[in-house]
Amino acid sequence: MSTFPEYEQFDGLGLAELVHTGQVSSLELVEAAIERIEARNPQLNAVIHKMYDEARAAAPKASDSDAQFSGVPFLLKDLLAEYGGVPMRSGSRFFQDYVPQQDSILVQRYKAAGLVVLGKTNTPELGITAVTEPELWGTTNNPWDLSRTVGGSSGGSAAAVAGRFVPMAHAGDGLGSIRIPASCCGLFGLKPTRRRNPRNTDYDAWQGFVCEHVLTRSVRDSAAMLDATAVTDPYFPDAITRNGRPFLQEIGRDPGKLRIAYTAVPFMGDKMDDACLQGLEETVALCRELGHELIEDAPPIDGVEYAKAAMIFLAAEIRADIDEAGRAFGKRPTPDQFEKSTWALGLMGGEMSASSFVQAMRTMQRTAHQIHQFFANYDVLLTPTLAQPPVKSGTVMPTGAEALALQIIGRLRAGSVLKALKMLDTAAADSFRFTPSTPLFNATGQPAMSVPLWWTDDGLPVGMQFIGRFADEATLFRLAGQLEQAQPWFDKVPPVAGEIQ
Repeated sequence: MSTFPEYEQFDGLGLAELVHTGQVSSLELVEAAIERIEARNPQLNAVIHKMYDEARAAAPKASDSDAQFSGVPFLLKDLLAEYGGVPMRSGSRFFQDYVPQQDSILVQRYKAAGLVVLGKTNTPELGITAVTEPELWGTTNNPWDLSRTVGGSSGGSAAAVAGRFVPMAHAGDGLGSIRIPASCCGLFGLKPTRRRNPRNTDYDAWQGFVCEHVLTRSVRDSAAMLDATAVTDPYFPDAITRNGRPFLQEIGRDPGKLRIAYTAVPFMGDKMDDACLQGLEETVALCRELGHELIEDAPPIDGVEYAKAAMIFLAAEIRADIDEAGRAFGKRPTPDQFEKSTWALGLMGGEMSASSFVQAMRTMQRTAHQIHQFFANYDVLLTPTLAQPPVKSGTVMPTGAEALALQIIGRLRAGSVLKALKMLDTAAADSFRFTPSTPLFNATGQPAMSVPLWWTDDGLPVGMQFIGRFADEATLFRLAGQLEQAQPWFDKVPPVAGEIQ
């Protein structure tokens, strides 16, 4: 018999209210979450490090707290979010022995909000890919169809929330890594404005493109968590501090008549799946019914050049990650300690000139400028989050001849690696076919959300991406609350989330 059978009927705020009113204890919630992890994780492979003892010890204190999420079970993505005394492996064999000594600032804020951390979730190596299939931990499976991808790089967190382990979990987004798994798993996923939340590192990860937040089942949980974690210190470097109402108070407010641009054309890919196009068509119709003005339009950007620039940027960042980790750990990085694609990408990044990196950054910045100009005429931009519903696992990762080529590059000497850099053009074209529309808004820094508004005939979720003006999460939250009420998704249950005996 389950400790608390009604556990899955509540979002995070709902569970916290039960704790605040004495109807349930935090320890009961922790045990309910543990029961679900133990029952369902063997199928999903979402949680790769369990922290049950720490959670049970923290639960009584959480029950006594008046924090907004007092006693609510929570999971951390095993990347960037450092929990003192607990390994953080970042999906990589090279990081297996790394144990941070103290909590990172965002983890401190999660604890202050009353959350009880039960474990760490799966992520691809160094968060590089749009799927969660690391060699270290294996593939995370989608609760809606175990043969399908959960997306990445926050795929473990998405599977855990969709599988009803916890009502929400930590996630990070560098090129779409909150929105991609939200779309694949039927969840709400907001990437906040750049620097809205404090960073977990002492530098700007991926030049500030990385934004951390949570994946949730309800819109209000996302808003309340952003209230709990967002920077309020006006002296924090480059902080986007808040003005006006808390984000939670935006939920349920009338967004007014929004001017929403929409496009079915993938920014960096070559094709949009019919299911995604149908989802877009239905979403446009829904938004019109809600009183908004919908105009078919899109920023005039060069997606091919942007994709090339993004690959150069990514290769350089991965090289820096590998080198910095080697210095910090006092050991020399070698090919056998990394996946072939990671090592090959890092080699290429190491052979690029500083000028190439700067030119790539300028291309991305110019693209961002074009997009910001576009928003002078619109409140929101709407696109399908992905170009396809969740694909079969293993179909996005390099296979066959491509994997062999990466292995060969990984063994080349530096001079020969330069000749292989032309592969980045092909890699750029291939890498963004599945995710053609998410990376742009890491460059612009704008808030963007994936909303679970559509399911295919065979039961796969298809998210719709809404992008707001810079620092205007409020409009997105008001719109998301309106959409959630008009077309609810909270009670849609994936096949894996069966009854706990």
